[in-house]
Amino acid sequence: MTDHRQTIRFLRQRIPSFECLPGCHDCCGPVMASSTELAYLPERSEAEHEAALRELSCPHLGEHGCQAYAERPLICRLFGTTQRLACPHGRRPATMVAPEVEEAVFHYFRQSRQVLV
Repeated sequence: MTDHRQTIRFLRQRIPSFECLPGCHDCCGPVMASSTELAYLPERSEAEHEAALRELSCPHLGEHGCQAYAERPLICRLFGTTQRLACPHGRRPATMVAPEVEEAVFHYFRQSRQVLV
């Protein structure tokens, strides 16, 4: 297992989850992810990527929500769990992400090549 995969696994396990507002996809816009994270996601065509970008959406967002939820990138997992990326509807986990985990996620972003999903 590569260092990036280990780091991603480690960080995923430390980001708390919470229940979003049903039908809300406010945080599902174009996001950046590492090439390692992209390898987890289902492939999308260039046309699907372009259409999503025109709509300021994500190519993995379907009619019933995220179609890659289990493998979503770290940035998607972080939304709503930290004040820096607060849910616009006030949803949040019982315990927000630990500050050192949040910093570790942003450190990973700075240390890895990020590409548009």
